[in-house]
Amino acid sequence: MMFSRNTLLAAAAAFYGASSVSAFAPSTAVGNAVSRSSPAIYTQQTASRQYSSTKLNMASSVDLKGKVAFIAGVADSSGYGWAISRALADAGATIIVGTWPPVLKIFQAGLKKGSFDSDSELSDGSKMVIEKVYPLDAVFDSPDDVPDEIKNNKRYSGLDGYTIEEVAKAVEADYGKIDILVHSLANGPEVTKPLLETSRKGYLAASSASAYSAVSLLQKFGPIMNEGGNMLSLTYIASEKVIPGYGGGMSSAKAQLESDTRTLAYEAGRKWGVRVNTISAGPLKSRAASAIGKEPGQKTFIEYAIDYSKANAPLAQDLYNDDVGNAGMFLSSPLARTVTGVTLYVDNGLHAMGMAIDSESMSDRNQ
Repeated sequence: MMFSRNTLLAAAAAFYGASSVSAFAPSTAVGNAVSRSSPAIYTQQTASRQYSSTKLNMASSVDLKGKVAFIAGVADSSGYGWAISRALADAGATIIVGTWPPVLKIFQAGLKKGSFDSDSELSDGSKMVIEKVYPLDAVFDSPDDVPDEIKNNKRYSGLDGYTIEEVAKAVEADYGKIDILVHSLANGPEVTKPLLETSRKGYLAASSASAYSAVSLLQKFGPIMNEGGNMLSLTYIASEKVIPGYGGGMSSAKAQLESDTRTLAYEAGRKWGVRVNTISAGPLKSRAASAIGKEPGQKTFIEYAIDYSKANAPLAQDLYNDDVGNAGMFLSSPLARTVTGVTLYVDNGLHAMGMAIDSESMSDRNQ
């Protein structure tokens, strides 16, 4: 299957916040799926939610009451960070989040207005409550790392305490210990550039924002995590397979994230008794991905990606944000008490395929 280079580049840019150069944006590579539910498994939500998820509930078998979960990178209801938060809340966990400062006020206003209520519904009919929202820019480890251009930026006006170190201290002051840490963040300022055209600065920025930020989060939050807790991040198949258009060093950053997951699993396990895992999710029709302009007479990139997955994955079925949310809940629960250092694929098995069975070269065999 062939895509135009412009379509691929635009898709990658929309996926990973290429417009955010100096700061750290929440990952929008994934989001809510169009509701096409299987009546045997899913309960359809209201028809007005065009990009609403379906409810695939396993919270009844998991009890996270009394557990505190900090999710870094939530700024709306369209990402996997939100889906994981909702799944954890459905199991009884207390939800607190870190939000990129430039969109903090918009997110808080949306919460206050009830803009996300329809996406907050839990299995018992109640609404997910986000107990507290902290400003968080995860490219800065401590106050000394924040340059004057950020301090004087109007989008950061009136805000302080948004470095990872400061947020960890604030969470400790408010909640004491936490049990679950979720890294739902990624940014590559040169993601639209092929690797051969990526600058050193752009490459290192992608690595800093998308990979080292997870290391720093665990460094600062690990000491306030209860034994048996879990850190979870989100990765992408470009870490190990070539995805044309996913440039700017982002594929390298995801490979780093997965490698660091294994090393941190050992180090954090021995030091704090904390588990460390990551989820590699398949293509999902999010709001951000659906907004990508398509080439005349062609589908959008995400539509191609979903169709490609259905045509080639072992399981030819839709992927929903709740699938990833529930996988995150499982990994964060006592059910996974012996699971650590794992990259869990939630992609209908697409990662296992080495050949595109819908390829033109396979056309005679497929007939």
